Amino acid sequence: MCSGEGPRWRWGRGAPSPTLLLSLLASAALLGLLRGETRQVSLEVIPDWQGPPQNLLHIRAVGANSTLHYVWSSTGPPAALLVATDTPHSTLAVNWSRLLSPEPDGGLTVLPMDSVRFSSAVVFTRLFEFDDTNTSEASTKPPGKPHPPYSLAEFSWDNITDSLDPATLTATFRGHPIRDPTRAFANGSLAFRVQAFPGSGRPAQAPRLLHSADTCQLEVSLVGAAPRGEHSLFGLELVTLGQGPDCPSVREQRSIDDEYTPAVFQLDQLLWGSPPSGFMQWRPVAFSQRQRGRDSALPCQASPLRPTSEYPLPQSPIVRAFFGSQTNFCAFNLTFGTSTGPGYWDERYLSWSMLLGMGTPPMDSLSPLILGIMAVALGAPGLMLLAGGLFLLLGHKQCSEYQPVN
Repeated sequence: MCSGEGPRWRWGRGAPSPTLLLSLLASAALLGLLRGETRQVSLEVIPDWQGPPQNLLHIRAVGANSTLHYVWSSTGPPAALLVATDTPHSTLAVNWSRLLSPEPDGGLTVLPMDSVRFSSAVVFTRLFEFDDTNTSEASTKPPGKPHPPYSLAEFSWDNITDSLDPATLTATFRGHPIRDPTRAFANGSLAFRVQAFPGSGRPAQAPRLLHSADTCQLEVSLVGAAPRGEHSLFGLELVTLGQGPDCPSVREQRSIDDEYTPAVFQLDQLLWGSPPSGFMQWRPVAFSQRQRGRDSALPCQASPLRPTSEYPLPQSPIVRAFFGSQTNFCAFNLTFGTSTGPGYWDERYLSWSMLLGMGTPPMDSLSPLILGIMAVALGAPGLMLLAGGLFLLLGHKQCSEYQPVN
């Protein structure tokens, strides 16, 4: 899904509009602010002093000229806000009485408001389950007969403070359905583990996505829940803000290098803005075992983005509080596994990871192993030519010095 050479603009008829130019300049300015900055990263739970604990997690990454805010919440369906500002002094303000009201508009802001250069959101709305009767590879079709989906807005979530670890910059939202007549989650849970990073690197476990201080990672895990079918497949519905009348773009990046995620040569990206001001990034693979080896890898299929105006969505209070009555949302589904090979039924375990970030997405370069193989492959013919030339040269010299015996 990669495009070729971009359009060539000419002034006059068909020239870009002033609004488009301002948008491009703002995106370029944001990329300039974010590129190459070192950041002080902190993670905290924002308390509601006048009521029961609310799961509102704030990640703040402060650079020399900008601040990145990631706000995660399980009030309503699990959701994340992404906000980038052009000052190192921006702060998050929460009006709890307004945020928890039926009309939460304005209950969550980043101050000063005129410092905001980019903002978007991701909401996790439903957990799907299918009988694996359909072996079609078409990602636009359900993989089998669907069971009633689990609405994540109707989950009960553990207190996130119990899992907060400022040393590793991690916290976990863990929940189960409030109403569970089949007791499928009697011994199971759905977890969203969030991790921020002080710098660049890769996690120890697959899929080992390349991260930076501009990003945070989400790991979604379904553990111990009883499937409603003999070989059930699971999926997630994700919702994000549209860009005007359009949905964000999704691109596939391919590589010859699979050292960090064996047998996976693809990286999928959802991009907000052009050039991108924010992104989601994931490899199309999930895992059915905690060790996450190659033998437990499951394919992850993504459906095309679609507008959600045709059906109602559960409301995320933090998204409504920050953006107001935004109605332009786009959704897509992720489905994990196929009817053949490993699956959730092996150990009742499923894990999938992604990155959220602002600025330019981290780009995988060729690993040292691949570079070494390429150097050997490309260098061997040259060495053979050099050796052959030396052999011919020295052999000719020895022949020319031979004196016949009378």
